[in-house]
Amino acid sequence: MRILKLVFLTIFAGSYGLLSAAGIFTVLVAVALVPRFAGRTHTANKVLLYEEMLIFGTMLGCVFSVFGEKCYSLTTQLHLMLSEYDGVWRLSGDIFQILFGFFSGMFVGCLALAIAEMLDSIPIFARRISFRHGIGVVVLSMAAGKFCGSIAYFFTKLYELE
Repeated sequence: MRILKLVFLTIFAGSYGLLSAAGIFTVLVAVALVPRFAGRTHTANKVLLYEEMLIFGTMLGCVFSVFGEKCYSLTTQLHLMLSEYDGVWRLSGDIFQILFGFFSGMFVGCLALAIAEMLDSIPIFARRISFRHGIGVVVLSMAAGKFCGSIAYFFTKLYELE
């Protein structure tokens, strides 16, 4: 019976993970972020590399978020092994944090701008489907839903369930 539970848990957890990943990548494809980067940098021949790095980064982020304690203990053990090189260890950590913050900020900024450009398409879409009245209510409802979800997340302290 326990094996059956583990099998179902594995199937459901894997399905939810695939569904979440599909949602994230759908947003990135819908806002055409990767081709936009390639167009701005005039490196269209490297689009496949950009997409692979995006997928690799997302998978690495998932591993770090799911196995955070294991990753932390691994870095702690590595730090103990390299304790004689403490200055180099701290410098490399600082450089990594600076680079991570820089590239994360660039990514979030570009994603926000791309989503803002998508908001321009809402009135065009509404005209095409003959949705004349209530577009403001729809946008306000979307914002209110996001707000309510954030409030529920923080008041129920879902972030502490680890």
